Amino acid sequence: MSRARTALAALAICALAACRGAAAEKAIVPVAHVDLGRYMGRWYVIAAIPTRIERHDYNPVETYRLEPNGSICTLFRFRDHGFSAPLKTVHSTATVVAHRGNADWRVHLYWLLRLQYLVAWLAPDYSRVIVARDARDYVWLMARTPQISPHAYADMVARVARMGYDVRKLRKSPQRWPEPQGSRPADTALCH
Repeated sequence: MSRARTALAALAICALAACRGAAAEKAIVPVAHVDLGRYMGRWYVIAAIPTRIERHDYNPVETYRLEPNGSICTLFRFRDHGFSAPLKTVHSTATVVAHRGNADWRVHLYWLLRLQYLVAWLAPDYSRVIVARDARDYVWLMARTPQISPHAYADMVARVARMGYDVRKLRKSPQRWPEPQGSRPADTALCH
């Protein structure tokens, strides 16, 4: 079997396993409504049950921009294995699922993947957010600032636990700002 077919078969098996696991858990209910205009901009990743790409990230930041066609352009930027490591970026595009209060997105990553993105909890002032998935495989605790109080962090972790996640898998994201001059890409350098 060719490498491409082997990779596609492995991806299909993983997707089926994720679907089976998600079916066993009750679906996560997203927030009732997200004002997309207020939600756009920079979000610092405070902690996560990370994807493979994020396992050793430093200064991770997710930035969103609403496009005229209604899609959401995203830029994930981080440094791998240390604060002085070269800057890495991942671009993707999200679409909002209709009739779900703008809180349920599908993120299109590369040409093949469409990933669930649920705004599972959002602070009333849009200062902190928990992004979850029904599969309970990944979760992101983000804030508008690179640091939050221990009380705010404990509150977010408790919320994640109530959603059915194993919070022992959470990894706090190292954040140290400001970064050296000229090392931060413009937030507008998104999906062009």
